[in-house]
Amino acid sequence: MRDARWGWLGALAGVAFGLLVFAPASWLAGLLATGTDRHLLALQPRGTIWNGSARIVLSGGASSRDALVLPGRFSWQLRPRWTGLSLQLRADCCVPEPLHVVAGPRWGGWALAWADNTSQWPAAMLAGLGSPWNTVQAQGQLVLTLQGLSLEWVAGRPLLHGSASLDAMAVSSRLSTLQPIGSYRLRLVGNGQAEPPQLQLQTLEGSLQLSGSGQWTGGRWNFRGQASASADDQVVLGNLLNIVGRRQGAHSIIAVD
Repeated sequence: MRDARWGWLGALAGVAFGLLVFAPASWLAGLLATGTDRHLLALQPRGTIWNGSARIVLSGGASSRDALVLPGRFSWQLRPRWTGLSLQLRADCCVPEPLHVVAGPRWGGWALAWADNTSQWPAAMLAGLGSPWNTVQAQGQLVLTLQGLSLEWVAGRPLLHGSASLDAMAVSSRLSTLQPIGSYRLRLVGNGQAEPPQLQLQTLEGSLQLSGSGQWTGGRWNFRGQASASADDQVVLGNLLNIVGRRQGAHSIIAVD
């Protein structure tokens, strides 16, 4: 009887090991959809959770009809480490150098660390996220730059180090005949325990002027900014000024709470 029990335990352990090693990529696709409330979807998954690829879709969420499939396929390699997991991401369209992410537990929480990386994405992909991007229909290039970026979540509090900059270059919109309307930078900066994570919005160049700042407080983002245009450009940029915020004369007030 004892030998039989050991045999059953061995068989179960073998099945569990096989499921873990050969778990299909579709399992990871399901986790991605659930974890992002269906804002990110992985279609046509191939391979396993450890080595696989899929088509990535940006969506407005579970109840949205807006969706956009990014060009090419995304591939990943997931590896266990003594300190957690190591993830390498590649994208045919947008990530010329593989993006490396390390995740692992910490005392009382967990941590993520990104290797320095620069990637380029089509601004048109934002339309897949639904309102207001499906109305703006932005065109141009998004350049994402990661520098020394890491995030620890300890006792329900985020501790961010390093920076992530998103440059929107030569942006145009179907709402304006002025093309391009400008180039902009949204920068996320963290100084660990010194202060909460900060967001900074600035105009690099262009007729539509955007500016603002915010920080992570009370478990959410608080952001205040404004959009404006010169008297000569207010007619051609009026539709955008109306949609980016609450209109107050020549300005639009941007508020996120």
